[in-house]
Amino acid sequence: MTERANLVYLDYAASTPVDPWVAEAMAALMTADGNYANPSSTHIAGRRSVEHIEHATGQLAGLLNTAPECLIWTSGATESDNLAILGAAHYRQDRGRHLVTMRTEHKAVTDPFKALQKQSFDVTWLDPEADGLLDLAKLKAALRSDTQLVSIMHVNNETGIIQDIRRIGELCREHGCLLHVDAAQSVGKLPIDLATLPLDLMSMTAHKVYGPKGIGALYIAPRPGVHVEPLLFGGGQQRKLRPGTLPAQQIVGFGAAAAIAQSRMSDDFRHLSAMRERLWSGIRDIPGISTNGAIESAFPGILNVSIEDIEGESLLLALEPLCVATGSACNSKTQEPSYVLRALGRSDELAQSAIRFSFGRPTRPQDIDLAIDLYRNAVARLRGMSPERAA
Repeated sequence: MTERANLVYLDYAASTPVDPWVAEAMAALMTADGNYANPSSTHIAGRRSVEHIEHATGQLAGLLNTAPECLIWTSGATESDNLAILGAAHYRQDRGRHLVTMRTEHKAVTDPFKALQKQSFDVTWLDPEADGLLDLAKLKAALRSDTQLVSIMHVNNETGIIQDIRRIGELCREHGCLLHVDAAQSVGKLPIDLATLPLDLMSMTAHKVYGPKGIGALYIAPRPGVHVEPLLFGGGQQRKLRPGTLPAQQIVGFGAAAAIAQSRMSDDFRHLSAMRERLWSGIRDIPGISTNGAIESAFPGILNVSIEDIEGESLLLALEPLCVATGSACNSKTQEPSYVLRALGRSDELAQSAIRFSFGRPTRPQDIDLAIDLYRNAVARLRGMSPERAA
């Protein structure tokens, strides 16, 4: 208990705590006195589980302003990305085998594209500008007559940079290709109106928005030519696109989290903006510090900074009990510098010194103040130990 109380958690881009109301809604479908039946069953208990799933699907659809039947439940954004990219590429391969994405995408996107390259698909990898944004002229120049799929992340998980998915979608529509968007970091945090956005496929997950781990969804636009081939087989659930017993309690959790997010999105945005500004104001005067990605183009829940003459892993350890990240949580075990920051043109040294701070609903001003003190003290201590600086 004491150890947990001493932690300062600023890694909400990696995962968020489950909202108490979400946990309560989920618990009602997990125990013997609740609605725990298999939703594939046709008896009354199974039908009750289906009702809960349909209600939750409506909640997520309401957040996104789309029809419930456009959503496919998955195990998370990684599966949704794979189903969208691999499924759409294979479904449309007779029309063309050219695909486009960015080097700054999450591994759940870049790895499926690399797998498709081994299957003789032609992939164009676009670099961002130094501020993290995609130059739309470069995207337009990359599109060809045989381009069938473009995949661009909405909010980057390391830098928070927000891409103009509306304009990107318009370019894709003009060229007759599909647009997939990884929205794991933006669903429930930024307004997304799928009734008006020209998107074809969109991946999302619950655990970035105060829902449970292990549940995600894929949006499939209801228009001709938008379809995916399944990755899994073994049942008729979800139009056979993603078979398997639906985890009713997880789905209900995502639905509840979506409903909460819809009601407090504006308040959350203002809170996150205040926390980021407080932190950046407290450390921006440190010599050699710089942001990774333009703050004015980034989601306020993320602040990624690099600093000269400091090694990232040493800095991360020196910051304890502050819980932050050196890059993507899914890529944190490697000692390699962030490929996202390298794509932005950062040197290996600056990329390795990067720390990603990310904020959430529970973040308090006193948490930010402690983070400022810990960061400033850690930098001063590590620089004081540097032989080069001592010389």
